[in-house]
Amino acid sequence: MNKITLFITVLSVVFCVDNAKADEGMWMLNKIDEKTALVMKELGLRLTPKELYNPDGVSLKDAVVDFGDFCSGVVVSPDGLVFTNHHCGYGAIQKLSTPEDDILANGFVAHSYAEERPAEGLFVRFLQRTEECSTRVMLALDSIYRANPNVEPRLLDRDHVDSICNAVERDYEKANPGMDCQVKSYYGGNAYYVSIYKVYRDVRLVFTATNTLGKFGGDTDNWMWPRQTCDFSVFRIYADENGEPAEYSPANKPLRSKRYAKICMDGYQQGDYCMTIGYPGSTSRYLSSWGIDERVNARNVSTIQVRGKKQEVWKKFMDADRSVAIKYASKWAGSSNYWKNSIGMNKAIADLGVIGLKQQTEEQIRKWYSGRDDLKARFGQVFGKLEQAYAERRNDVYAQGFYNETFSRGIEIARVAGILNHMPQDADSAQVASTREGLQAFFKDYDAALDEATTAVLIQNYREQVKDPKYWPDCYKEIDSLYNGDCAAFVRNMFSKTVCKDISCLDRLLADSTLRASDPVLRYTEEGEDFITNLYGKQRMNNNIIHYNERMLTQALLEMDQEAPHYSDANFTMRLSYGFIQDYTAQGQHFQYYTNAQSLLDKAARQAEIEDYKLEEDIVKLMQQGKWGRYADKNTGDMHLCFISNNDITGGNSGSPMFNGKGELIGLAFDGNWEAMSGDISFNSSLQRCIGVDIRFVLFLIDKWGKADNLIRELGVRE
Repeated sequence: MNKITLFITVLSVVFCVDNAKADEGMWMLNKIDEKTALVMKELGLRLTPKELYNPDGVSLKDAVVDFGDFCSGVVVSPDGLVFTNHHCGYGAIQKLSTPEDDILANGFVAHSYAEERPAEGLFVRFLQRTEECSTRVMLALDSIYRANPNVEPRLLDRDHVDSICNAVERDYEKANPGMDCQVKSYYGGNAYYVSIYKVYRDVRLVFTATNTLGKFGGDTDNWMWPRQTCDFSVFRIYADENGEPAEYSPANKPLRSKRYAKICMDGYQQGDYCMTIGYPGSTSRYLSSWGIDERVNARNVSTIQVRGKKQEVWKKFMDADRSVAIKYASKWAGSSNYWKNSIGMNKAIADLGVIGLKQQTEEQIRKWYSGRDDLKARFGQVFGKLEQAYAERRNDVYAQGFYNETFSRGIEIARVAGILNHMPQDADSAQVASTREGLQAFFKDYDAALDEATTAVLIQNYREQVKDPKYWPDCYKEIDSLYNGDCAAFVRNMFSKTVCKDISCLDRLLADSTLRASDPVLRYTEEGEDFITNLYGKQRMNNNIIHYNERMLTQALLEMDQEAPHYSDANFTMRLSYGFIQDYTAQGQHFQYYTNAQSLLDKAARQAEIEDYKLEEDIVKLMQQGKWGRYADKNTGDMHLCFISNNDITGGNSGSPMFNGKGELIGLAFDGNWEAMSGDISFNSSLQRCIGVDIRFVLFLIDKWGKADNLIRELGVRE
């Protein structure tokens, strides 16, 4: 069977079987067939597939946005008002904060368009349509195979796919002027689709609650249930006079929304239909057992260990100085989020025996192809190749993880040096102007004393964790020869002699090009780039072998298990998950499906011992009054704060709207639960839950705390 015929066969397997379990799957909206639609209808959906996705008209997908290329959001008014999570808006809120106007701590309410604050650099994308381009990509790849008959396809595969996809994107962007077109792979590289977006870059902050509400529970409760976090923020999209995307201008007007989500005030009960639409970032549920083992033992360990060390240093400086705390608030949130995620993932993979379950599936595949010569010819070498390639790159990947967490993500001044090392000496060039703008933004949120202390700890830590000297950058030769192994002394000297600690570095380098060789940070960063490039280069062949054979393994599973539902791994494209409101039991403890105001007050009463449970006195008094009005749940009389469903989400889904069966907004997804942190690798239907903030809690805060009557009227929920 030739590759293209085989490819079409695989696609027929992938897209003809969509009758998934209600609580699992991240489904493409343009691939919802009659069987899937029937399952969703039986669960309670009252919309048709065309009302969910209609590239030639208006549908619910037009109310959902890619928020900044890292989160999701939902349009909730005719005038471009967008709800997303507080932690999604966190970076923009932090940038707009100063010690004198600390909106990160105190919150912010715009009572008119004029008071809304431009969020520089923030953008939203609206999906226009998704089109298949699989055949074009696979034909181009097949022609490369034919042009290199003496080279195994597995050694060519990954190196050429990106260039093919880039060419397809360029053609689509020529045919769709002004649009952003992105080609991504699905099903481990067995299918390809292009998503076409309209991008709006004038986005303004409208509302944020206090940091204590938006991050209530902090690191203590992150990835945990039960939760009481009011994790939302409000922005508005602006456009030119014709409603088209435009850079920021005072003349721009609020976007007249093509479609917006209606807010539901009726709440929900256990068993009610619940649906998320958003942009899940990345899952690896088709990954081999060797790939999972590498993720746990060679990748996650560096994230856990190095970020733990870094955050210890950061916390000391942030606790000592509020201005430093503001500068590093967003950085801390990003670092600690995936630090705890990696801890939870490793624990859940071990507790749930995920690697063993994957090995059982692989054994089933072996038995499936062993009795047929044609299948054995195609898939018989996959497992051996994967095992060997993963083993050969294991030490390199381990060192690479520690290098990236230490030198690339941990030591901030190295980022400055990396930018300067690639800057031309021409002061009038556009690149220099762009570099200056970027560095100004960087130094606004930089503290050299904190970075120096962090650097000393992390450089010492790297050598302790990566024990083989062949993985040590050249700086360690100087540390040993000139500083007798004292990393702290080396770092003190390096920081005392570098120009890279403030914005003057750019002009000083332009005035004296010899600094590139004499400045210690510039010099060691350049040597470090060569080091990591060589380390990546050593892995090139094994990377290609793994990429090709992981793709073949996915293909084998799709062909073997044709009667089961198969959805593609997440890749930050628009996906739908459907399920229902549901509680759960873990380790003998039962968790109900919602939290109430009293549970918030109970935690706030412990704020003296747990800082993450701190709440301002006026908020505590507001919650103690218990005057919920129309925001109370009609069934319980409580104020519902957060709730859980069995929807299938992952990172990137943050801010995703949670809809009821009518397509009405009942909440915003913001987290998952600790017991199922292996969900990016393996979905456990009895444990995995999506945590959302109740839309009525959001509106209560906007109304009663923010006193933003203008927004309540705009949202159409005034009594």
